[in-house]
Amino acid sequence: MPQRIKELTRLPLNNDYVFKRVFAHEGNEDILKDFLEAILHIKIQKIEVQNPELPKNYKEEKKGTLDIKIQMNENILIDVEMQIANEENIDSRSTTYLGKLIANQLHPGDIYTKLKKSIMICILNFEYFKTNNYHNIAKMKFDKATEESYIDMGYEEEEEIATSYMEMHFIELPKFMKKNPEAKTKLEQWLWLLAGKEEKIEMAQKENEEVKKAVEVLEVMSMDPKERERCESIAMYEFFRKDAERIKFEKGIKQGKEEGKIEGKIEKQKEIAKKLLKKGMKVQEITEITELSKEEIEKIK
Repeated sequence: MPQRIKELTRLPLNNDYVFKRVFAHEGNEDILKDFLEAILHIKIQKIEVQNPELPKNYKEEKKGTLDIKIQMNENILIDVEMQIANEENIDSRSTTYLGKLIANQLHPGDIYTKLKKSIMICILNFEYFKTNNYHNIAKMKFDKATEESYIDMGYEEEEEIATSYMEMHFIELPKFMKKNPEAKTKLEQWLWLLAGKEEKIEMAQKENEEVKKAVEVLEVMSMDPKERERCESIAMYEFFRKDAERIKFEKGIKQGKEEGKIEGKIEKQKEIAKKLLKKGMKVQEITEITELSKEEIEKIK
């Protein structure tokens, strides 16, 4: 490794900008192909990135630009996203992305048989699902038959998959690191590169030529001041965005509590006014005691 790289520290592949810069860049198709084969366990003949462009102004263009949309083997569409921070919405977010992948395929007048299989792949830098599995694969399946709906049709093996056109993959890096496997399989090799553990990355490079190429790409990027500046600006923007959201949330809670206190005080005064009215006290006297307006007390009457 060049001395300059040692001094700079390699840019992390689990940064969403770096992730797309490596996998979606023209000339890196073999790297992306190997990565997807490791996740999907299928042989890929042809691959094409449909949105290779990268944001120049991250603050303005971040939304919807750092996922990777791919057409694979002519009949499969894939959306890959590297999610760094847990925004507590990955289930709804991934469903929305998958829905768009499906909906954008057909136009008015198209026949439904033109529909291609859609796959959503989410690499998560946090734990999200309550499962004992770091690679969760979700498909649309039939529920088990209830006693009410059961009918013996003579099927020894029943179909489980309702449709083969939808599939979702969730890979949680912290769970993978807790398991701490060797870098023997392709998926383990790629996930160790994403996790950034150097000892395992060294092993992965020896086993997988495409992982080695990806490391070389990262090292070249790491020597480019513009790439480092862009990566750091993204990290800072995300930090300040999160901090702003936290402050806004805390202000909302505080404001809600204050409003609740005021509302509670008013309700208490109204209850006092009701009791005083029952005792026959005059409205003017009640307004002085409760600080409620005459109109409010008239409404209570």
